[in-house]
Amino acid sequence: MASRTQNGIDKEECKGAQAPRRCPLRQFGPLLVAMVGLPGRGKSLLAKRLSRYLNYSGDNTKVYDISDYRRKHMKQYATHEMFKPDNLPAWRIRQQSFREALEEAAGWLQQPDSRIAILDGPNVSRAQRQEIYDLIYVQLGFRVMFIECVCEDPVQLERNFKEILQYSADYVNMATEEALKDLTQKMAHYKAQYESPTLGSLWELSCPMVKILDGGEGGIIAHGVSGTKESKILAYVSTARPYQQTLYFSRHGESEYNVIGRIGGDANLSPRGRLYAQSLAKHIQALNLPSLQIWTSTLQRTKATSAGIQAPQIHLHELDEIWSGECESLSYEELLEHFPKELALRDREKLKYRYPQGESYEDVIRRLTPILIQLECETNVLTISHQAVLRCVLGYFLETPPEEIPYVHVPLHTIIKLTLQGYNYNMETIKMPIECVDTNRARPLNCGENRSAEDVLKTIPAHYDSVGQLKKLTPCT
Repeated sequence: MASRTQNGIDKEECKGAQAPRRCPLRQFGPLLVAMVGLPGRGKSLLAKRLSRYLNYSGDNTKVYDISDYRRKHMKQYATHEMFKPDNLPAWRIRQQSFREALEEAAGWLQQPDSRIAILDGPNVSRAQRQEIYDLIYVQLGFRVMFIECVCEDPVQLERNFKEILQYSADYVNMATEEALKDLTQKMAHYKAQYESPTLGSLWELSCPMVKILDGGEGGIIAHGVSGTKESKILAYVSTARPYQQTLYFSRHGESEYNVIGRIGGDANLSPRGRLYAQSLAKHIQALNLPSLQIWTSTLQRTKATSAGIQAPQIHLHELDEIWSGECESLSYEELLEHFPKELALRDREKLKYRYPQGESYEDVIRRLTPILIQLECETNVLTISHQAVLRCVLGYFLETPPEEIPYVHVPLHTIIKLTLQGYNYNMETIKMPIECVDTNRARPLNCGENRSAEDVLKTIPAHYDSVGQLKKLTPCT
């Protein structure tokens, strides 16, 4: 192994029993987050959620699940017997799987632009955590953070067990009663080996530690947390999040600007948009959702869309449509005439492009992050917002690659339902029977500044012109 890491930290300075608590420049290095805890304590769901949040907010993050490595060596799970501490052949496989996951995480952290790795697994023994510390902190000069998940609440444990039985690859071919008995015995084996992290050794003092009690509902205990990434993670995990969650989303009803092909602005609803508002209210009220909340932007078209729904409502500037600056309220034809270079630049790199005196999709992502963190803590929320904003919101929950977010299709007059299933969100769409224009613009093939007007106009959504003449107008699809 080389004597100097990718980020220029000299590992020789970090070795030995008298290793300094912090190597020079360590605060700028990558971070490994190691999960700790018995099965069924919510570690994997938290690891998945934390990874989703960190990636969305700009920290390149990857999860390494030790169980996945174990399944490569033992594809067909047999019984809880493999987790008994005196089953030496199985113990060797589990140790090998742990080391493979740890070494691959360490290798990935040494790659350019890699920031945070999450090692997902029980990591119940002090010896395993010592290995993590020795490789990541001592040898590589990177940072380590331990997150222990502790749960004694019987209601939460029962729910967590049901999630494991339903979604774990180990129990996919096992009858429910048999699987529950097996999982209970597996738990007993891990309990016999469990050594909770303490502050009784020098190396443990060197690493931030966070203990989450009952999924956050029982509180958080933190020690030694410093650094921007660690503080960011502590802030995220400090709020309890529901294990069962359903969220609803909708764009505002069709607006007068949608009809004539203009972007941005603060237009009223069109007659069809008002019909959709009525249809949406009827549909949502019929669901009879407990503790329903309505979140909208501050623009009048979202407020008008939510007006008929009987539920607490809040209007948030963070949910306002992307601000197009000097291009506000223009049609694409007018953009082509007055800002042809800007239109070409936007088509070339839509995620990063910022309108003159306006915003980019990346700006929208940044302002939405606090809203998304809170939305993760809620259930039965209907968010009524705008095309670009909902692209970013759905991109977060569905883990859409950032460069694809500006092209997520979010049609008008459609209710989108997200349901947390296992570790991921499942999306359903409900199209209301109210016609509307289709405002989705496909990615142009030609994004050059010298392209012809025809190349630009062929991807512009159909709409009416300013005097009410039909221009290839088609219903939503």
